[in-house]
Amino acid sequence: MKKSAKPLGIVLIAVLVLTVVFTLACCSKEREPDENTEKDNSSQGAPVEDTPEVYVNRLTGLDDLSEEAVGKRPVAVMINNVKKALPQYGVASADIMFEMLTEGGITRMMAVYADQTKIPDVCSVRSCRYYFPIFAHGLDAVYFCFGSNETIGTPTLKRIGIDYIDGNKKNDSLIFARDAERLKKYSSEHTVYLKGENMPGILEKYDIRSDYQQGKDNTAFLFNGEGEVTTGDTACDKVKLVFSKSYYSTFTYDEQTGKYKKYHSGDAHMDSATGEQLSYKNLFVLETDVSQYQDTILVEIDWKGGTGYYISDGTSQKITWEKPTEDSPIKVYDVNGEELKVNPGNSYIGVINEGKTTITAVEK
Repeated sequence: MKKSAKPLGIVLIAVLVLTVVFTLACCSKEREPDENTEKDNSSQGAPVEDTPEVYVNRLTGLDDLSEEAVGKRPVAVMINNVKKALPQYGVASADIMFEMLTEGGITRMMAVYADQTKIPDVCSVRSCRYYFPIFAHGLDAVYFCFGSNETIGTPTLKRIGIDYIDGNKKNDSLIFARDAERLKKYSSEHTVYLKGENMPGILEKYDIRSDYQQGKDNTAFLFNGEGEVTTGDTACDKVKLVFSKSYYSTFTYDEQTGKYKKYHSGDAHMDSATGEQLSYKNLFVLETDVSQYQDTILVEIDWKGGTGYYISDGTSQKITWEKPTEDSPIKVYDVNGEELKVNPGNSYIGVINEGKTTITAVEK
């Protein structure tokens, strides 16, 4: 009996050990899914920092558009640019600024704003010249002016079907007013301003389409993506566009801001509301035929295309450009015929006769 008791005890001990090991193993396996589940649940349930939405500005390629302006059309405003009307205000914040010759050797500008909800008061607003709304139409913009040349300006506005408001014909204090302070120092034709903050209400009141037309909601240019930069083959520190003997626009490159500061016929071109000098990331010089319109003093501009320069980041390069129809956007191409990729930022577009632009590289 003693001989059989010893082996039995060993067996019992072995069984007990195996039972404990098996139990621990089972418990371990049962816990593993719980631990994984806890990890998954904690990952899913952990608070996530809110990432602010970014909305691309179709005119600049920058992520600076307000949520309220997503999918909304830009607004184009005719700007009085005669020397006696300077300084203007509300112009420094334009996303795209056009400048073209008009009669008498002066220039007129057109400021285009992407965000309907952030348009400042803009002064002074002047009358339409027919080629400005044609360029605005290519951006699907709503066009604002104060008066229009009846020979070809008004007929063009009606013919091309652009949405527009002429404040000289639509007397509405919601849209335009005369600046009382400017009336003390300026002739009355230099005092009309657009009430930018009223823009959403203006469009609604006059039942003007607020959203982009389908098929016209692309960006104004083919913009570079993050980390991409377009540089030209020629250094460019200074650019001079000579529109006439007395009106010329000069731009000097500011390395600190990466923009070109604008000068109006030799003087810094300022925005009186902000005290800011107009400056641009991109300069487009669009060369074309600028001539006299029939037997009038008016100017005719071939808006369908030509040659020119793209200037950005202290460099320039030759380009070609086209605008096949009145409602098509401007397309810009490099010397190889490929659509040019443009650096994100605001742009100045000067439409001018060929051979009237000087590009200078300053030795450092």
